[in-house]
Amino acid sequence: MPYSLAIFDLDGTLADSFPWFLRTINDVADHFGFRRVANDEIEELRHASSREILSRLKVPLWKLPAIARHARRLKAEAAGEISLFVGVEAMLRTLAENGVQLALVTSDSEANAREKLGPAAALFAHFDCSASLFGKAAKFRRVIRRAGVEPVKVISIGDEVRDIEAARAVGIACGAVCWGYAAPAALRALGPDHVFERMDEITDVLCRIRRVG
Repeated sequence: MPYSLAIFDLDGTLADSFPWFLRTINDVADHFGFRRVANDEIEELRHASSREILSRLKVPLWKLPAIARHARRLKAEAAGEISLFVGVEAMLRTLAENGVQLALVTSDSEANAREKLGPAAALFAHFDCSASLFGKAAKFRRVIRRAGVEPVKVISIGDEVRDIEAARAVGIACGAVCWGYAAPAALRALGPDHVFERMDEITDVLCRIRRVG
């Protein structure tokens, strides 16, 4: 079944924000009173789920909305430090030219997302932003309804365990990229439908599937 809709995550998937995150996380920890991240913990945390990370850092769940708002403000201030990964715009343009609708679901604000995407923002038909940490499944459902596409023709593409979990919750295919926040081994362990090690593999897979379909 060819994919008619590709739902992308932003940070770690299209935008190279992990270096910014590492520079910022301990300032956020100090501000909100949760545990700082030591350098030697980073790789271990990349193998953990979002819930495990929150537990290890002792982040109270009731603080998450305020933490998310604070992070969005910091990202807006640091917009010039966060660029797209090489090849993102060409990949998105190729998908759009081959008839794949593009959607963006992110915990960031739409304004921040559009600024990071730059001219590539015009390629997206649907935005559903400011998602909570565990709210992606609901966002996926809304985007799918707006796009008018059957779930079997939808794929989500992200870089974290929660992206795979949200896709499974709504019955759509999931693709995991190896260049983002989560360790590739942690993503592979969940058996996503596709694992992308290079940006051009996304167009190879989605456009080949459409031609075959």
